Amino acid sequence: MSETPRNKKTKSRGEDYIVQGSILAAAAVITKVIGVVYRIPLTNLLGDEGNGFYGYAYQVYAFALMISSLSLPTAVSKIVSMRVSVGQRRNAFRAFLCSLIFAVIVGFIIAVAIFFGAGAISEHVMKAPLSVYALKVLAPGLFIVAVMAVLRGYFQGLGTMMPTAISQVIEQIINAVISIIGASVLFGIGSRAGEEAGEELLGPAYGAAGGTLGTVMGALAGLLFLLFVLWLYRGGIKKQLKRDYSKRKETYSHILKALILTALPVIFSTAIYNINQIIDLTVFNHIMAWQGFSEQEYMALQGIYTGKYDPLINVPLSIPSAVSASIVPTLTAAVMSRQMKKVHYQIDQTLRIATIITIPSAVGIAVLASPLMVLLYNDSSATPANLLMLGAIVVVLYGWSSITNSVLHGLNYMSSPAKNAAIALGVHLAAFVVMLVVFRMNVYALVGSNIVFALIMCILNQWKIRQVCGYKINIRNMFLKPFIASAVMGVITYVVWFVLDLLIGGRIFPSVIAICVAIIVYVVMILKTGTLSEDDILSLPMGARLLRYSRRLRLLPESGNEDNDSDEFDDYDE
Repeated sequence: MSETPRNKKTKSRGEDYIVQGSILAAAAVITKVIGVVYRIPLTNLLGDEGNGFYGYAYQVYAFALMISSLSLPTAVSKIVSMRVSVGQRRNAFRAFLCSLIFAVIVGFIIAVAIFFGAGAISEHVMKAPLSVYALKVLAPGLFIVAVMAVLRGYFQGLGTMMPTAISQVIEQIINAVISIIGASVLFGIGSRAGEEAGEELLGPAYGAAGGTLGTVMGALAGLLFLLFVLWLYRGGIKKQLKRDYSKRKETYSHILKALILTALPVIFSTAIYNINQIIDLTVFNHIMAWQGFSEQEYMALQGIYTGKYDPLINVPLSIPSAVSASIVPTLTAAVMSRQMKKVHYQIDQTLRIATIITIPSAVGIAVLASPLMVLLYNDSSATPANLLMLGAIVVVLYGWSSITNSVLHGLNYMSSPAKNAAIALGVHLAAFVVMLVVFRMNVYALVGSNIVFALIMCILNQWKIRQVCGYKINIRNMFLKPFIASAVMGVITYVVWFVLDLLIGGRIFPSVIAICVAIIVYVVMILKTGTLSEDDILSLPMGARLLRYSRRLRLLPESGNEDNDSDEFDDYDE
């Protein structure tokens, strides 16, 4: 081993993917927070019925998006990074061009299919005919996002996440503004049309369509930004291509084959993640109708699930999803260079980051479920809060499954997540039907069956990772320490909220203060317990400064690095 200090070595090996992942994670959190904030007035505008139409149409859109484009950032980044890692810049650019042509064709076909098939899908599949308006508005977004996905994948493959991160923030800001304006205007138009036609739900249906307009316009804004960045990069790209002296020149047909073989397993696995939601909502509507519930009743329940539960659960999930995107190209490069100790280190660090974030998020959501619903939606009813408490564990399970999916992709086991997802989907559907029909769990079955799905994915993915590369989980460092820190945080947070609510009351102050206390307590706990090691801190943006402050404040364990999770990786060669 070199005489370079250990912490400097660790920072060198972890900085790229952790820092780039942090950039994406920060953008993802910002976009999700914006999403939660703008959904508050949107939810109030649309009502539970309108949110049901909006949420259902969006699930179909999300599924079509998986097929047309959302596998492309992962596939393109992997293909590009593989060629960049061996100095084939020209082939990397050819892969980008080939992917762009593919995205334009596939995105256009699927967008047209959804637009003209919206009526049939809404009436016969979704059993929600008035969702047709929202679905038609969303259709053009499929083409836009497909093109945007290739651009994001190209930049990610080059090792920079900043263009993707900024485009995501721009996309969400435009989405928020246009969604609220569109929903407000079209709800009024629909209500007046509904009065004339004698259709009570036409207002919420039109409002949902107005809300989805923001999605399309936001995607267009994100695409235009990425095209502008590509134009700015054109000089640097040309210079890199001129310095490429590799003799191998790949044909577009060869690249297309590689793209399809890489993308298809990702499409299948990610599509299953989304199709389970569509299937769940479809089965839910049919069984609820069979059990005697009216369309207004089951769409209102569905609106609580998609409009209030989902947005809150998805905020913390955005971080592991972002880290997942950053680890694929770096892990692929490590595998190609046969640096297995580095592979183990990256897997270990990424998974620990996931648990360090998702476990406290789950605990915080569970203990503050009711206050959060009151704070964000002014809803003190039992159902939304109970859904949030029951589904809090989903944050941990889906976060872990998202990371392990990407790890398997980075290890070049592209089909394994897809196979595991298919198995999980089968068990999930059986459990869902039993919960609805036998136990009559109503809307709670939607959450319960998702827990089953995510749990099976975690088990199967982790077993496969251990099988193919020998990586073993350190239970103490991976789960026990974050759980202890989170449990302490949860108790203190609830006590603070309870006391402030008792003494002061109000919708905002007790909850906001309790959340701030939760963050402070948890940060102190993960440092004092050694949950976050010095190597982990150094891998973060401004890690050296954070480590220095932690030492000054005596937040680190007295024994220093005795519990350092990366000890077993000390001797790997860079």
